[in-house]
Amino acid sequence: MMVPDIQKKKAGQFLEYHQDKEILVLLNSWDPGSSKLIEASGFKAVATTSMGVAASLGRPDCEVIQLPELIEVLTGIVNAVQVPVTADIEAGFGNNLNEVVESVKKIVATGVAGINIEDSRDMSPVLIDEMEFCERISAIRALSVSLGFHLVINARTDSFYTSSGSHQEKLAESIRRGNKYREAGADCIFVQPVADKETIKTLVKEINAPINILANPGIGSGILPPSVHELQDLGVARLSLGSGLMKATLALMKKVADELLQKGTYDILLDTLTPLPDAVMAYKMAIGLNK
Repeated sequence: MMVPDIQKKKAGQFLEYHQDKEILVLLNSWDPGSSKLIEASGFKAVATTSMGVAASLGRPDCEVIQLPELIEVLTGIVNAVQVPVTADIEAGFGNNLNEVVESVKKIVATGVAGINIEDSRDMSPVLIDEMEFCERISAIRALSVSLGFHLVINARTDSFYTSSGSHQEKLAESIRRGNKYREAGADCIFVQPVADKETIKTLVKEINAPINILANPGIGSGILPPSVHELQDLGVARLSLGSGLMKATLALMKKVADELLQKGTYDILLDTLTPLPDAVMAYKMAIGLNK
């Protein structure tokens, strides 16, 4: 398997974005059209959302879709945009180390620059054993090295989301896991859902790696974290919206549908399409006609 030079270049660029003084902001997509719109809006990279991809196929999240289906979607997205693409691969699409590595190898073949991999399956209250997860990260890094490029690994710990215990206990577990994942070869540590400044400040200080924070009111407490500028001042390296954009899109569709069925009016649709030139421009951006 050969990794094209353009993919190596994009992976290098994507890695550098995590080291910049300016925070890396990612708006998560689920298909080529949403990815083109995000790129044309000025974002430096495209990140996928597993929930969004699954919902676009009419399926629930948590690896219900099959790997070949994900591969097809990722290939379409990578081919649709020029910026680096990082793929949400959930827990890695495998029941053991070898299966995960084989899945990642197929995902790398789509042309992605990075991956997001998490230490929970089906949002189970029991996280994957941290040493087992470290072995997965190390094996993925070894695969990346063997292919001659630096796949950007964003390792997500769901300690806050799934673990029992006090806030401080969840924080301590997130820090411990985050540092272990970094030592195993991860480039960035993703902790979610956290929203208060003191917790975020502690994560940035205590984890020896760039930190990814999630802004998605659809999970956890439903409280959004500080603004982009405030997160940058706190030292956060990366902000992503996760499934938030897809949920907002689906919520808008439901509101328009309910109004049409219950009132027979079009107010919400009209408000969204006003001014019409902006709506037309959004469409053109999604199909690559924005220039």
